[in-house]
Amino acid sequence: MSSLSINKVSPQGLLIAIGIVFGDIGTSPLYVLAAVTRGHQLTETLVLGTLSCIIWTLTIQTTIKYVLITLQADNKGEGGIFSLYALVHRFSGRWLIIPAIVGGAFLLADGLITPPISVSSAIEGLLIFDPTLATEPIVIGILIGLFVIQQFGTQFLGRLFGPVMLIWFTFIGGIGFLALLAHPSVLLAFNPLYAFRLLTQYPGGFWLLGGVFLCTTGAEALYSDMGHCGRGNIRVSWVYVKLTLLLSYAGQTAYLMNHLGKQVGETSPFYSIVPAPLTIFSIILATLATIIASQALISGAFTLVGEAMRLNFWPRQRVAYPSDERGQLYVPFVNWGLMIGCILIVLHFKESKNMEAAYGLAVTLTMLMSTVLINAYLRMKQTNALLTTLVTALFLIVETTFLIANMVKVEEGGWISITLGLLLMGMMVFWYQGETITHEFIHYDSLPGNLPVLKTLSNDLSQPKFATHLVYLTSADDYHQIEAETLFSILNRAPKRADIYWFIHLCVQDEPYGMRYKVDTLAAEDVYFVTFYLGFRVEPRLNFLFRQVVLDMVADKEVTIDTPYRSLNVHRIAGDFRFVLFKRFLSYDNELSTYQQVIMRGYLLLKRIALSTKESYGLDTSNVVTEAVPLVLSPIKRLDLERLPSELSHPLSPPL
Repeated sequence: MSSLSINKVSPQGLLIAIGIVFGDIGTSPLYVLAAVTRGHQLTETLVLGTLSCIIWTLTIQTTIKYVLITLQADNKGEGGIFSLYALVHRFSGRWLIIPAIVGGAFLLADGLITPPISVSSAIEGLLIFDPTLATEPIVIGILIGLFVIQQFGTQFLGRLFGPVMLIWFTFIGGIGFLALLAHPSVLLAFNPLYAFRLLTQYPGGFWLLGGVFLCTTGAEALYSDMGHCGRGNIRVSWVYVKLTLLLSYAGQTAYLMNHLGKQVGETSPFYSIVPAPLTIFSIILATLATIIASQALISGAFTLVGEAMRLNFWPRQRVAYPSDERGQLYVPFVNWGLMIGCILIVLHFKESKNMEAAYGLAVTLTMLMSTVLINAYLRMKQTNALLTTLVTALFLIVETTFLIANMVKVEEGGWISITLGLLLMGMMVFWYQGETITHEFIHYDSLPGNLPVLKTLSNDLSQPKFATHLVYLTSADDYHQIEAETLFSILNRAPKRADIYWFIHLCVQDEPYGMRYKVDTLAAEDVYFVTFYLGFRVEPRLNFLFRQVVLDMVADKEVTIDTPYRSLNVHRIAGDFRFVLFKRFLSYDNELSTYQQVIMRGYLLLKRIALSTKESYGLDTSNVVTEAVPLVLSPIKRLDLERLPSELSHPLSPPL
């Protein structure tokens, strides 16, 4: 996506942005004020202070940090914490992998709470009519239906997102404005002094920030969805979205101001300001809005894991493309895992008010990590050093304050999202470090230096032919070297004679959607080295891509692929292609440090849930051979093995 198209604003683009980007942050009015004020006697300091905190949180965190600054950091038009890492890590060192992994893991973990709390808070509007209604089965039914349809593609739902969310924002802004007319003085809360009073004068006011933070939990989606909607459309549509959100919060605050001295009941202030004739409509509309918010989050989880796989942060999983829409993918492992997790969350917490304790805690860590990466981006762009320092300090102070305030949620349920975040982070660390250690101990040999022996083997008619075209995947960056185990496979492990040897290297680019390749001819009609340069959001279907490269080379008369067998050659039948893959296992002949043992055991455990190489690279099972290769990372030193003298003075004579 070009810079021009990123900034281009269109009516259709604005509608798509409203439908996709703001689902999570747009359904926050359902529960934010209830989360802050529930169980407290309403006072002016509490009510106006809460509104003031919400106003300035949406301004500092969402508007300034994400809409104005973070959206500038586009990676060929794409956003998200992993896209940002891919953009800046080359300029700031490998240590940035830490905030990338931590941020990505906790963003995925917090997403487990979003669908349950959003849908529950909407469905609980039915309690107005029947306070004894069990809402859990309804919520679980909606969530199951939402996850089941993912495998069929959501393009149909996508067309409904924009109009439904536009109606939703207009509705919450309208009823908020009507409620605001009863007590317009709440607009005084735009003065940050009221927020300061809440934090300093109201008993335990600081800890209420954990509930206030829920108003901005969807801000990360503004950045993650930039590739789908464009920076310009997000920025312009945010003006309208923020206005309706502030009207909704202000209207609910006006309602609370009319009930000073009392406590908020079980009914959310959101539904309390809805005119009675519109209650059923508001519940239906809120349910649709929360389903859309959940759908956007699920799609975001697929994209996040897809990027993690490309960057070697996550074990390879099967990825499907249920539609032709760019960027839409489906990861079954993630889909069903999220569904089970969401159902367990509903069964454990039962009501949205109980989920509030677990919600928002993990995403504060994601925001802190994104601030670190944004600082690296600003330095990469050579932004004024003083301005970069001041902006980074502001965000770090705000987010650290929210993190401390959210720590009170750990015992009440926040431990769930934190535990899950640590588990996901551990998976990413084990996988990345395991892959790193494995590649560090791969030994390379000169490929050009071994061309004579490869050509000799290819022409050795005394050796049975293994394949017409023999293909190996390699991690070597260029044709100057090749893995020693690959040469051992060809020359030593049942020598494999072929007419042509192909070596394929896949290079994952920092850009999202690039697709290029290069062919190095080491020996015409004998040895070729093919390098694919694919974006980190492109599925590496090597079987298909390699076939296209070969056909292009045939068309350009660079190679001949007809079978050498005379009976078939007269019919112009192409020779067979066979891929040889390696399945590595940890050899017993290793002396590993404790750290290496822990990493490698965790890494090999994760390999059990990962796709095999042939599945992850889209290779046909009919033409793939897999060889088991021992992984020797730290060879055992020569043992002090003593040879005993034989009792025989002369060799025994062979029997007659």
